[in-house]
Amino acid sequence: MSIQSALQRKPRPISTALHRHPKGRLASLLTLPMVWLVGVYILSLAIMLVTAFWTTDPFTSRVKPGFTLENFTQLATVPAYGMTALRTLGIALAVTLICALFSVPLAVFMSQVAGPKLRAVLAVLVTLPLWAGYLVKVIGMRLVWTENGFFNWALEPLGISGPGLGVVTVTLTLVYLWFPYMAIPVYTAVAQIPPNLFDAASDLGARGFRTIRTVVAPLLLPSLIAGSIFTFSLSLGDYLSAMYVGGSTQMIGSIIAQNINLNPPLAAAFSFVPIVLVIVYLGAVRRTGALNNL
Repeated sequence: MSIQSALQRKPRPISTALHRHPKGRLASLLTLPMVWLVGVYILSLAIMLVTAFWTTDPFTSRVKPGFTLENFTQLATVPAYGMTALRTLGIALAVTLICALFSVPLAVFMSQVAGPKLRAVLAVLVTLPLWAGYLVKVIGMRLVWTENGFFNWALEPLGISGPGLGVVTVTLTLVYLWFPYMAIPVYTAVAQIPPNLFDAASDLGARGFRTIRTVVAPLLLPSLIAGSIFTFSLSLGDYLSAMYVGGSTQMIGSIIAQNINLNPPLAAAFSFVPIVLVIVYLGAVRRTGALNNL
């Protein structure tokens, strides 16, 4: 091969090489995501599972590798741990249900009734909690619901007082925090419903909430399921809301945070409780068949 012909040859671009080697193209696409998924996420969970079977020396507070079921035995036998898990599960389910109940009529009103300007205003109000930091929103809710807060001050002339800091306030705070994750997919689904379905329901005598219950709700099931996965899982893992607006209320995350430095194996064992609850929830959702339409 002459020098002139060699100079005239153009280097093959990387895209050409990847086009000719499908396996290389697939590897280039999946390498970084798989490194993150396997090397960071799954590996960290595996290490946490291994740590859950270790023990902590009560005198030196040093973690001792080994194999024991003592930590899981404590979770099953100590009543406080069981009550905390049930309380957290109840709060997560309540948050999910409240978000769903508010998001459906709001989405129908925004997509079918409200004008463009009002729809824009409502969209801003729905997404407003996403504009501020987490702690800013929690502190804001504390200022509203504390004993000397805005709610009691505004309704004191009527003789009405708020629930104070406790489970109810934690639930309302989590609804405020996670409501956009339910409202946005539900509104998107409602906006895609053909308007003639509402006209047909009206012609058949359905009005208001009956139309929502018989026409809209079945079509929104996949979006409700998608939103509920966010609200349920995020509520299970939360603990800062309980710390700032819950008074003496404890959640699973509260006990995990308290034991991260004092007893890491116990914290690791308790960390698997919300993971198991989410897996059970996803399994129950999967049986409904709604995930097939996402």
